[in-house]
Amino acid sequence: MTAGVPRVGRRGRARALVAVLALAGALGPLGASAAAAVAAGPPTPSLLPTATSECTPEVVTYVEATPPALTRLGAAQAWDLATGAGVVVAVVDSGVDTGNVHLTDAVLPGVDLVEGTPAGHTDTAGHGTAIAGQIAARPDERSGVIGLAPGATILPVRVYVADDDQARELGTAPRTDRIAEGIRYAVDNGARVINVSISSTVDDPALREAVRVATERGALVVASAGNRNTAQDTSDSPRYPAAYDEVLAVAALDDADRVTDDSIHGAHVDVAAPGTNVLTTYHAAGDCMLAGGEASTSFATAYVSAAAALLVERFPDETPAQWAHRLEVTAARYDVDARDDRWGWGAIRPALALAFVDDGSAPGPPSPVHEAPPAVETEPQVLGLGVHEDALAPAQDLTVWWVLGVSVVCVGALLASRLTPRRARPRPSAGKTGP
Repeated sequence: MTAGVPRVGRRGRARALVAVLALAGALGPLGASAAAAVAAGPPTPSLLPTATSECTPEVVTYVEATPPALTRLGAAQAWDLATGAGVVVAVVDSGVDTGNVHLTDAVLPGVDLVEGTPAGHTDTAGHGTAIAGQIAARPDERSGVIGLAPGATILPVRVYVADDDQARELGTAPRTDRIAEGIRYAVDNGARVINVSISSTVDDPALREAVRVATERGALVVASAGNRNTAQDTSDSPRYPAAYDEVLAVAALDDADRVTDDSIHGAHVDVAAPGTNVLTTYHAAGDCMLAGGEASTSFATAYVSAAAALLVERFPDETPAQWAHRLEVTAARYDVDARDDRWGWGAIRPALALAFVDDGSAPGPPSPVHEAPPAVETEPQVLGLGVHEDALAPAQDLTVWWVLGVSVVCVGALLASRLTPRRARPRPSAGKTGP
């Protein structure tokens, strides 16, 4: 580190700006063999929806409130720049129920890689339907629910039916080989963003290759970093596909915008987003508030995928790495130059990501396309320790002599007054008597 006082150049000004914005926004993501996969346990959805007592698939309910996460994410400001129009987002999950009024016109024919039901429009778990609603729910006059990318289109890719013992016995629980197949299907069918709200501790070569191919062909894979409450291995360790370099891995924030221990932490975490009290689509039954207790990286991942869809619309010629960089570099964090293992580069801010101009000078993650400009510093100032000419010295000297002169006069006068002999008072004379 260079001593002295460097000049604040272009990079310094950018760092100062991001620091201010960060404080404003924040103070307020089959093994190598089938045997390996079985030994490690199956991958799990980050959190299956836990509805409140008022939410049941048999009763249609609408909530007039707007999803609270949209306010925290600055959705209204982002929509001035993009809505995700024309962007296909694949939801590699449990399917999407198109019987939900918010999704009927938002979902393409997809695929069911598990049971072969028509077009992936069956979702008995409800997980994929909730994810799809967060991303692209269409408005309805009876409801306040809307997706963060309401102009985007959902491509449903059903890769599991349920995550329980029976599903594991039947082979319909999440599996990394099927997730890999789903990613390949998604990119083959026009997806530019691929949401994978599923995590596994198994680094499956097939999954790794599917991510590589998708990225090479211009699709960004967004995946959950993992949840402690649904994981068999609760250690802070890599989760896949989130831990692959090309993937944008997501941790979950609570209502106070803090990453809690509900999320798996680690070097694979890239960004964070709201993951509690998620108001979204619920089966074919309208709306429901989900994840009211613990933060869910599944739902956090959906919001990041939606933000990515906004970026794809506005910057269609950029690469997946550039879209990911926009979300990372503009994320709210306390130290603009550093990431940490809890929330990566920080809490996403879609509107800032949409407005960001990348020239390589911004603090934080390095730009994937621009080199950082060289730091511009001046030589440190040298303060001389010798004799200096003092412009005030003559006036100060004159003042001192005047003070000394007056002091001498005063002291002399005082001494003179004390040394002068006093005159004796005449004594009264005695009266004379006559002769």
